[in-house]
Amino acid sequence: MTIDWPALAADRPELAHIPPALRDAVRVRELAAGETLFRQGDRPQAMHCVIDGEVRLLRRSPKGSEVVLQRSRGGFFAEASLEAKAYHCDAVALADSGLLVFPLRAFRAALEDDAVFRNAWMALLAREVRRLRARCERLSLHGAEARILHAIESEGSAGSLLLTQSRKAWAAELGLTHEALYRALARLQASGTLVLDGARLTLRQPGGRL
Repeated sequence: MTIDWPALAADRPELAHIPPALRDAVRVRELAAGETLFRQGDRPQAMHCVIDGEVRLLRRSPKGSEVVLQRSRGGFFAEASLEAKAYHCDAVALADSGLLVFPLRAFRAALEDDAVFRNAWMALLAREVRRLRARCERLSLHGAEARILHAIESEGSAGSLLLTQSRKAWAAELGLTHEALYRALARLQASGTLVLDGARLTLRQPGGRL
């Protein structure tokens, strides 16, 4: 896979600030759907950025159920691994995916030597903190309906959210079983609170308006 930096930077602004030395060090890795990139306990060797497909960070409960910690359909993930001695979760490709692989030593050197790249990285981390804060708030809510409504209001636009993943995968992200999600969606639709149109979920406004 050839790296088209201008095209990538148009979609991912943080890649526009990758300094030349770090660009020279990067390599591309392709993952098949279901393939594991790293496992909990592995020692970090690189920073990864999704340029195609989707990668998820997962933990598994003692009963075998999956908890989604992070998903990336474009951009960096597992940012905390920059200073970690070991990964605290697994990274698994949900679909066939292409990744940029930045050697850890080269990445750290770029942050130390290039102020523009360092500032862009700090801005990315700030956005991730805001996203995780919203997710933590959502997971603290009791009831599937409350989590669904929170997701639409916090991640959607004008009361509407377009799912870019299966409902089963979304259920895992919400900390629900897919059965609980389907039942909650049915209740919200029956009550007139929510309109389901394929992958789009839209909240009804007071008075029954969309």
